[in-house]
Amino acid sequence: MLRDGFPGERLHVLPRPLVGEALKQPLTERLLVTDAGYFPHAEHHGRRRPQGARELIVILVSDGVGWIETPKGRVTVSTGQVVLLPPGTPHSYGADSASPWSIWWFHATGADAGAHLDSLQERLRDEYVLNADAATVAPLFEAVVAALSVDETRASLLAASGAAWHVLAVLGTVAAPSRGTSTHSAIESICEYLRQHLEQPTKVPALARRAQLSASHFRVVFRRTTGVSVVEYVRRLRMARARFLLEATDLSIAEVAASVGYDDPFYFSRQFRTVVGLPPSQFREHSRRSETGARNST
Repeated sequence: MLRDGFPGERLHVLPRPLVGEALKQPLTERLLVTDAGYFPHAEHHGRRRPQGARELIVILVSDGVGWIETPKGRVTVSTGQVVLLPPGTPHSYGADSASPWSIWWFHATGADAGAHLDSLQERLRDEYVLNADAATVAPLFEAVVAALSVDETRASLLAASGAAWHVLAVLGTVAAPSRGTSTHSAIESICEYLRQHLEQPTKVPALARRAQLSASHFRVVFRRTTGVSVVEYVRRLRMARARFLLEATDLSIAEVAASVGYDDPFYFSRQFRTVVGLPPSQFREHSRRSETGARNST
């Protein structure tokens, strides 16, 4: 198993004393990239860590094939898949002998790394692999490597941290579980349908049929994918649209309510106040007063 030596590789590892110092500083204490690199066509590449790593390991397979092995078993990974190995997870991984992988990777530590990993658990489903579009996420991984490779100043560490934060956030929105991808795609399709039909009643059985799922299973996977129930998801969409209409148009409260699916303007007003904290009329007045003040100050 080789550590480096791949033609065209990029690799940067922070010295441990610097890691310790950075973890005591504001911002980098939340998320710090300690190692990052790119191994193209990494023939014979591999690692074995019986005790796991101290950091979260994130690997994007941008081309080729590889494998990972954990206490849960051994799986093959290929182009577009992302491996996330939590700290302390015993593992080994390597390139396929026939079609060696090319990988972008980084190690990250800090409270935000753990928080991102927690938020991804619904998608990971106790696994370690997500599906993503390599063309979409590879530039984000490259930004992590590029930032860490500049130098070891605080500015570069912050840039790498920000790029890693971006990667993890994007994985939380665009990546799909390595299993059940068709179900994930069905839920994404339903979300797009709801965004395009805010004014229509929300009927879970009909949405479940559209997704070709039972109503009970649909409710479970929708919450697992979005983090909220169908009703709450639609309510948030409607209130976001209502805020825009109140700020940007002269539609009456009743007209705004109707345009986002509420026949009863009084019920709409109660829902709006619950979400936004102000009745629609006060929200409009406040937003326009703020806009006028901003114009007068420029």
